[in-house]
Order: sequence, then C-alpha cells, then structure tokens
Amino acid sequence: MCVYKYFNMQFSGEELTFRRVFNYIFGLYLITLGVAFSIKSGLGSAPVSSIPYAINLIWMIEIGLATFIFHAILVFIEFILLKRDFKRKHFLQVFVGVLFGIFTSFSVALMNFIPPADTFVLALFMSFLSILFIALGLFFYVPTNLIPLSVEGVTQAIAIVTNNPFSKTKVYVDVTIVSTALLLSYGFLGQLGSVGLGTILGALLIGTTVKYIHKLHYRITGDAVDLKKM
Repeated sequence: MCVYKYFNMQFSGEELTFRRVFNYIFGLYLITLGVAFSIKSGLGSAPVSSIPYAINLIWMIEIGLATFIFHAILVFIEFILLKRDFKRKHFLQVFVGVLFGIFTSFSVALMNFIPPADTFVLALFMSFLSILFIALGLFFYVPTNLIPLSVEGVTQAIAIVTNNPFSKTKVYVDVTIVSTALLLSYGFLGQLGSVGLGTILGALLIGTTVKYIHKLHYRITGDAVDLKKM
C-alpha cells in the first residue's frame, strides 16, 4: 500500500489505473510503428530519431547509445526550463528510451512482412502513415502524465514556459530537431544523412495532426485532453 501511494504521489497524485498505464504503453508503441513506417518508406527517419541516427552516421556511435545521449541532453534542457517545477520522475525519461528502443526494434521487424516501397507514391503513403501513427501515439500517451519521452517532455516544458499549445510547440520542436540533424549530417558528412522528405513532412505535420485528432476527439466525446499536463 505504501509503494502504491508513493507511485501515485510521484505521478501527479492521480490514481495509477489500468487504463492510464495501457494508454501510456499503447501510445508509445504506436509511435514506434510510425518510426518503423518512416524507415520503411526510405524517405528519411522520423523527426524523433533523426538526431540519434545522424550521430550514429557521423561518429559511428551505436544507435542505442546515441539515443541515450540525445535523451539525456533534452532532459537537461527541460530541467533548465522548468527549474523548481522539474520533478524527480522526469529524470526517468532517459530510461524510457530503452523501452522505446525495444518497441522500435519489434516494429521494424514487423515491417519485414510488408513489401518495400518501390514507387514514390507508395513511399509517400508510408510517410503519411508514419505521421498518423506518431500523432495518435502522442495523443494516447502524453495525457497519461506518466513519464514522457524526452522529446515530448521538452515540448511540454517549452509549451508551459511560452504559454503556447502543445500541438503548435510540437511543430517548432520537431522542425528544430530536424534542422539540427540536417546541419550535423551536411556539416560532417556532406549529405542529408538521416533527413529526407518524410522527415521534413513529419516535422511539419505531426503536431498539426495531433491538433486535429484532439479536435475530433472533443467533437465526439466532449472531453478536452490536456497535452501540457506534467
């Protein structure tokens, strides 16, 4: 009972229900399906993985370690932005990347059963599927207010500090991440590297897609979802 109360206190005082945990895990998995579709399309990685992939290509650092370093840097930025509002549970965002990595490996393996995108139209279709799955995943797992991926954690922090909607801030953050990955890839490799048309589309459209999913959900259920709750 004491352990249960401790976890409730750490996770914003809300009851740690099965539905809350399920939405969290399900949402994370939907995002990894989106990442897998982006890789399968051949039009560039999803924004969330563009910098780690660029680090992997440039310095030959194993992708898991590159992801860990990237997430750690984002958590540090979040710590600076939130100051006293930064909670101890937010440090765990770095380690959520491990679960995210396992889900990603499984999702990428599933893509082996799908024929490769041998036409531009099919590749573009897979890119849009990637955007949809990532946006749906964000809509499911972010409002659970458990432990976000550090990309969403820093997005929430910026949204709170600037008093902007999560969906709008998500576009800014994704564009910044992709631009950084592009500069790293071009500066060190002389090529686009991890960035492609699908990466750019993801950066521009994922946040907007989350907004429209939220609007559709509100129209159907009448319930507003708080995407900035930390």
